[in-house]
Amino acid sequence: MLTWFLPLFLVFLLIGTPVFFALLLAPGLLLWFSGQERDIALLYRNVYNGMDSFPLMALPFFMLAGEMMNKGGITTRLVDFSQAIMGHLRGGLAHVNILSSMLFAGLSGSAVADTSALGSTLIPAMEKNGYTRKFAAAVTAASSVIGPIIPPSGIMIIYAYVMGESVAALFLAGIVPGVLVGVGLMLVVRLMADKYDLPKAERIVNKNQSIGVLEYWVSLILLRINFAGLLYAITSGLIALAGIALSGWMLFLVMLPIAHFILMGVRRQVSYDFRLICKKAVAPLQAPIIILGGILVGVFTPTEASAAAVAYAFLVSFFVLRTMKLSDLPDILMRSAMGASTVLLLVGAAVAFKVVVSLSHAPEQLAEFVLGLSENPLILLFLINILLFIVGMFLDAGPAIIILGPILGPVFVDLGVHPVHFAIIMSVNLTVGLATPPMGLVLFVASSVSGERVETISKAILPFLAVEVIVIFLITFVEPISMFIPRLTGFVQ
Repeated sequence: MLTWFLPLFLVFLLIGTPVFFALLLAPGLLLWFSGQERDIALLYRNVYNGMDSFPLMALPFFMLAGEMMNKGGITTRLVDFSQAIMGHLRGGLAHVNILSSMLFAGLSGSAVADTSALGSTLIPAMEKNGYTRKFAAAVTAASSVIGPIIPPSGIMIIYAYVMGESVAALFLAGIVPGVLVGVGLMLVVRLMADKYDLPKAERIVNKNQSIGVLEYWVSLILLRINFAGLLYAITSGLIALAGIALSGWMLFLVMLPIAHFILMGVRRQVSYDFRLICKKAVAPLQAPIIILGGILVGVFTPTEASAAAVAYAFLVSFFVLRTMKLSDLPDILMRSAMGASTVLLLVGAAVAFKVVVSLSHAPEQLAEFVLGLSENPLILLFLINILLFIVGMFLDAGPAIIILGPILGPVFVDLGVHPVHFAIIMSVNLTVGLATPPMGLVLFVASSVSGERVETISKAILPFLAVEVIVIFLITFVEPISMFIPRLTGFVQ
């Protein structure tokens, strides 16, 4: 009888029951009807156990860091920087929208936060510059799915928690797929630019800007340190191939003046306004570098990295950029607490839901069914992509991962698919589902921000979804796309 938990869960969703209650009601009622009242206590006790996890503390911290940076005017700086880089292209603001999503992904890790923050800024700007509102909303919704793919990613933290995988490995595996989605969306915009006569934007939006003395020097120092680090990574690799032994710190100190002189040479080739906009983007863009860099070199765990991101966001917003006041903190903390509590409640309910999944022997039955369809792993991966894509249309990525991960993951690992590779397949699939009609969550957020109907946005987003589906199949059947960086850094063997 317990095998009916999934159909009953879907019925509750269709009649409008909130996901949290549907996740608990469906198995709870079946346990009661089957006379397993003792297991009901186990079910609801697991709601708390599912939330009581140290790795999951990264979720509220990353949300808080994203809220601080958004409130501190970081979004505007990223948009200005993207405009300076790509605004001169045909369909420039659409390209700016996509690049801003890629940059904002390194700060928030949330598709909903991306749609809300960037949409409120870019959709009115695009409409003012001659784009239709439905096109602007569709680009915003389609590009926002990059948020949970490029690290940090909330859904990858959830997957790592449920399946016992390395968070760092999943973060690294998401970099290339996320960039690939962004590049694919830009290609669609370029193809549509001539056909629909998309307008051309100015390279620099806001001229005659100013920058504080402290921010100027912080940006100058950070830029040289980052560029010297890049030169150090390239040079140390070449030196290692040559078999020469050289102290790491000594090589880095040598690279610092070289980086300074190269940047001074570049400085003479660009305008003052362009330099200023780039300087104002340095401090915000340091956040993903701190998060990933700290994890990679072993300075802190992903959970500690999320706390470091909050500390950095606070210092930058209050003391360097001076764009946030103490009076802003209550609202920031309240919004973060509401967002984090929603996600953690869903995680807790989904973990409790997973208990009934194990009691019902559904994983074994599904495994037998899947393996009975075909013995070819490629065909099975194709079919599972379709399943995940459909699930993503109706169910949020976090609960879907917790429910389906323990069921599908072991099946495909036994077929020879690397667990990190399958994690990326599942995460990207379910994330794209957030922008897929009829129930994609970011479609409703984009509708709320733009004032355009969901049905209208759903039609306009179809060309972008087609490219994202192509990227999903590329990630699925070309394993090095997601596994190259984790293997290169030694996080995956």
